[in-house]
Amino acid sequence: MGVTGARALPAVGVLLAVALAGAILLGPARVSPQGVVAVLGDALGVAPLPDEFRRDAAILTAIRLPRALVAAMVGAGLAIAGAAMQGLFRNPLADPGLIGVSAGAALAAVAAIVLGGDMLRPAASLRAGTPALWLLPAVAFLGGLGATLLVARVAARDGGMPVGTLLLAGIAINALANAGIGLLLFISDDRQIRDVTFWLLGSLAGARWPMVPVLAATIVLPAAGLLLLARNLNGLALGEREAFHLGIDVERAKRIAIVLAAVVVSAGVAFTGLIAFVGLVVPHLVRLACGADHRVVLAGSALLGAALLSASDLAARTLAAPAELPIGVVTSLIGAPFFLWLLRRDVS
Repeated sequence: MGVTGARALPAVGVLLAVALAGAILLGPARVSPQGVVAVLGDALGVAPLPDEFRRDAAILTAIRLPRALVAAMVGAGLAIAGAAMQGLFRNPLADPGLIGVSAGAALAAVAAIVLGGDMLRPAASLRAGTPALWLLPAVAFLGGLGATLLVARVAARDGGMPVGTLLLAGIAINALANAGIGLLLFISDDRQIRDVTFWLLGSLAGARWPMVPVLAATIVLPAAGLLLLARNLNGLALGEREAFHLGIDVERAKRIAIVLAAVVVSAGVAFTGLIAFVGLVVPHLVRLACGADHRVVLAGSALLGAALLSASDLAARTLAAPAELPIGVVTSLIGAPFFLWLLRRDVS
């Protein structure tokens, strides 16, 4: 790990801490630092919670903390999956959507909303504690994994999976999924169109405590697996033949990277809807700042992705208060100009 990367990771960690602190303290209803200290002291059994901080405690424990944790995990997952796909495709402008995971999850979620009735709606539209909260995320999760497995199956050739064929298969599956979404929107009613639009634009409004352990299992653990692939991705950056001569099982590494990235992205998309540009912008920014070593790129992407989505969620909650902007709109407003700058930079 280079000196630049070793110095950059703590700085990104500090940025994440600042973003999480802002997400917890700031919003339409402000929470004072003294309230945070009082709530923490009560949770640790140091001192009972004073009555004047009970409102702060309710806001923190019921809304802000689970939402901040969900935002951090989803942002980290999307970014580290994007970094892995950029390494796999040897293209700094690659995105997790290239393997069909986002489109597959979106098609499954839209089909569930349009065909599943009132039980299958975005989490923010349902009451807390109802089993229906888990139905739509489960359908979207399975849809994302199914689409990725289909892409991998189509791309398989003689025991291998050529990256070029994988890319073309992903483009085809994405096109089919988008056609299916268009057909479902055509037959949907007004309420279903509103629900579909809400889900496709992304939101963390439905974040609740029961989601935290589920996302820890489906995002944090697979993301740790992607971190262990850093050496393989460094080898693949030299080319598949060179990686093979370095002793890397190239096809096995590609399969593991695709499966882990699909699980991470499917889980994030399932609970929050589509969130654009995090998996594209964050890894590229880390690579520009810290170099191409995937030990740094993967870890830095996870930290910066968590910070970016936490800050984006804060902006979504505050810029149009008391209304809430879709978080996918906020990340697109940040990511699209940056993507255009990258294109301009590469061309010039």
